[in-house]
Amino acid sequence: MAYHIILHVNYCEQGQTVEEMCQKAVGWGFDGVEFRRKRSGVKETTEDYLDALEKGVKASGLKHVLFGSPGPLLVKEDAGEREREVEEAIAFYRHVAERFGVSIINLLTGPLHNPDKSIPYFDYTKHGSFVATDEQWEWQIKGCQDMADGLQAVDIRFGFETNMACLHDTVEAVQKLTGKIDRPSIGVNLDWGNLINFRKRPSLEEAVKGLGDKLHYIHLKNSAPLRGAPGRMPTGLGEGEVNNREFVRLLMEIGYKGPLCIEAPRPGDREWYAPQDMAYLQSLLADLGA
Repeated sequence: MAYHIILHVNYCEQGQTVEEMCQKAVGWGFDGVEFRRKRSGVKETTEDYLDALEKGVKASGLKHVLFGSPGPLLVKEDAGEREREVEEAIAFYRHVAERFGVSIINLLTGPLHNPDKSIPYFDYTKHGSFVATDEQWEWQIKGCQDMADGLQAVDIRFGFETNMACLHDTVEAVQKLTGKIDRPSIGVNLDWGNLINFRKRPSLEEAVKGLGDKLHYIHLKNSAPLRGAPGRMPTGLGEGEVNNREFVRLLMEIGYKGPLCIEAPRPGDREWYAPQDMAYLQSLLADLGA
């Protein structure tokens, strides 16, 4: 089983142009890049951004374009604003599907923080699905249903990233969300490197097998616990607490066929880290017969 290996754009957000991002990804052996739907801190129109991306894709020969954050922000309290978010998302995803053949979206629907501002961000069990109201659940369910229905004619799938301080933060939350939304195009992006931040969680095997065919996308990264202190230290893909070899083996066991995306949580020279992490993933895929 051959997997498309995707570079998360956060390896190349240290001043590189969009064209350079494409060239570097191909040079390192990646099949595609997960770009952001909008670039933070860059003054440009959507069309200017996509024009530069198209130029980079054609010049580099990049095979696959994916998009991630931000998705439709369904945490907004105003119903009219949520509707506009969904309408804009539908128009954007339809356009990039036609223009680049985009078929996978990493879905993040906005941060959901505890209204008590004294609670720190890193106290993850006091944000996201842990504090969401019934009304906030309904906003996200309806918004994603409307988005999926508006894209029925488009060959595109979404994966809720298991991401801290979002409604879709835990395995239990994404199972509930996808079940309530009940649309075949809406699934899960299992980011175990995020879930490792929660002390109470299913085992990796339970998560992979429990989500099963709802797994539309996978993020891979790694970290290690700090000795005698709270928090974690980002590491190379093969160097931390997460056994990514076991992760991929389990994905193969359930017949997962989607892409594998490597993220870059470490600070520093990420252009140096990218080929190192790619070499690790290629090595374990070869060992596993993938």
